[in-house]
Amino acid sequence: MAGEDLIVVGAGPAGMTAGMYGVRSGLKTLVLEKGISGGLSNEAPEIENYPGFNRVGGMELASKIKEHVSRYVEIRELEKVEKIEVSSNELVVTSDKNSYHTRAVVMSTGTRHRRLGAKGEAEFAGRGVSYCATCDGFFFKNKPVAVVGGGDSAVREALYLQNLGCRVTLIHRRDKLRAERYLQQKLVDAGVTIRWNSVVKEIKGDKVVKSVILDSKGSKGEGAESELPIAGLFISIGEEPNSELAAKMGVALDANGYIITDKSQRTNLKHVYAAGDVTGGVRQVVVACAEGAVAALSAYNDLL
Repeated sequence: MAGEDLIVVGAGPAGMTAGMYGVRSGLKTLVLEKGISGGLSNEAPEIENYPGFNRVGGMELASKIKEHVSRYVEIRELEKVEKIEVSSNELVVTSDKNSYHTRAVVMSTGTRHRRLGAKGEAEFAGRGVSYCATCDGFFFKNKPVAVVGGGDSAVREALYLQNLGCRVTLIHRRDKLRAERYLQQKLVDAGVTIRWNSVVKEIKGDKVVKSVILDSKGSKGEGAESELPIAGLFISIGEEPNSELAAKMGVALDANGYIITDKSQRTNLKHVYAAGDVTGGVRQVVVACAEGAVAALSAYNDLL
């Protein structure tokens, strides 16, 4: 058994920042991470809107944050929290390696990639279907690929793959993108092909992906199917919150499963806070770091 003032669950930008602020506030703090530090920010090809960096890779930024905060707080990677029990005066955090007693918890469990739900998606996962261009793009260098999505992440993935020499088609279910105007212009300048008003109905292949069947709407709303030959399909249609652990504790969630907090990152449970993408809202690294700092400072003030 180990006694802590604050345990942070998850070591993305929010969790790492919360850990640092916890220690600097005088709280005995520990950060637990089921995988490696950085969360989904590790997968960003490049980040251009984090203050202090004109342009930085997501993995590089996550590494720099970890290097900085590790001067203050211990981050235990590859330790998955399985249960958190709430009592009147403490919380018991049980992981796959240990059990901890703590006075407060910050939930910074992040999000996961939303699945497309198309036929063949599960079958070809890891065999042509990917959710991370930075992780897998190299294997498709100079090959035809498609990216599904219309937001910032999808456009960044398309640009990254195009830069690798891939022949990229962006597939979007609407007739306009949601991405920042700046990114949309970069997409046009790069010459990426866009298939508007189209959804992936089926992913086909043998041992690996060979093509996708698209269901497209015409100008009059009529549907038409077509087959697009590709070697890889990169799915970037948003994220879903990793809030199951919080829900089991009794933490209140919104209709989409994100943790509800007040402006001080407090949840409905005493001494339980949440920060980062798992709270929904504006999902940006700079916002996650800010929420992590606020959550730790709120914990400090509440524990006085």
